[in-house]
Formats: sequence, structure tokens, C-alpha cells
Amino acid sequence: MNSQHPTPVACLPAVRDTVQWLERAVIGLNLCPFAKGVHAKGQVHYAVSDATDRAQLLEELRAELLALADIAADVRDTTLLVVPTPLLADFLDFNDFLGEADDLLEALELDGTLQIASFHPQFQFAGTGVDEVSNCTNRSPYPTLHLLREDSIDRAVEVFPEAETIYERNIEVLEKLGLEGWQALGVGPGCSEGKAGGGGA
Repeated sequence: MNSQHPTPVACLPAVRDTVQWLERAVIGLNLCPFAKGVHAKGQVHYAVSDATDRAQLLEELRAELLALADIAADVRDTTLLVVPTPLLADFLDFNDFLGEADDLLEALELDGTLQIASFHPQFQFAGTGVDEVSNCTNRSPYPTLHLLREDSIDRAVEVFPEAETIYERNIEVLEKLGLEGWQALGVGPGCSEGKAGGGGA
């Protein structure tokens, strides 16, 4: 690839896979009722990290947090920072990093303005088995940091006042779908390769 003409972010495999996961699982199964609107309006920003150490990833996270805070919500409502490198492939390492991420949010004095949610391909709720389909509510193709605006969350809850029921509903949906059904969605790493209409913005 000619370095003078870098691949647009939307064409990167990690972004295509993440968009397919968003469209088929998060939106397709209605796991998050708030996702469809911002996706349809093009207000989801995708960033892909090539970090090989935590310090580099923290710098990238810092840049994305500041950028999100500095731009209007109707232009960029939320950011998905995808980490397809081996750095956080282990779920325990990922969990450890989340503490550093929250510390950064506080250091930037953005806690209360933004928050960081997380998704991981090995996500596992405490007290569950690794193959329990309920874990799929928070499973994504790659380790992903979801940067959200507190104001947007508040507005979404006003529109969907029974937000606290979303988790229970999602568990019901996934248990009905089953692990084989989840796998059949094609939302893992490399899922978008060679599949027309697989999703990518």
C-alpha cells in the first residue's frame, strides 16, 4: 500500500467487522435501543489503535476523549476505539486497563461529561461460564472502548424510561437465540471479509 494514500478508517478490516457487529448484533437484536439512531445519522466515530503498549493506548484514548468532548454531539455523538492488536487480547489484561482508562478520564476532568463502556471478545460476567450466551451482550469482535456522552445517555433514558429493563430483555433474547445462533450472526473477527452487504460505513 502506498503510504501517501493511507487506507480510510472505514475500510480497515477492524472497522468493517465492528460495523457488522453493530448492525447485526447490537442493532439487529436491539441489544441497545439507542444505537440505531446515532448509527443511521453517521454520528458514530470509529478509531483503530495500533498500540503495542499501554502507554501508547492511553495516549490514543486521551486524544479520542478530548476530540469527542470538543466536537458537537450532532456531528460525533459517540466513539468506538477498537484495539485489534494483541495488547488487550486477554480479558483480564483488558479489565486491568479499564482502571487506567477511568483514571485518565478523571485526570482530564471529563468524568461527569463522558464515560467509558467496554466490550471484549472474551467478555465474561462474574459467576458465569465462558460459554454462557448471556456474556454475548458485551462481546465484540475486538477489545473496544466505547466513549459516551453523559448528556446523550440522559436524553436516551428520557426517551426510554425503562432503561433498567434492557439487560434483562437482552438476556432473554440471547438465551432464546442460543450460542449457535449468536455464532451464526457472523460477528467475530474477520466476519466482514468477502461478505457483501456486511456493513461498513
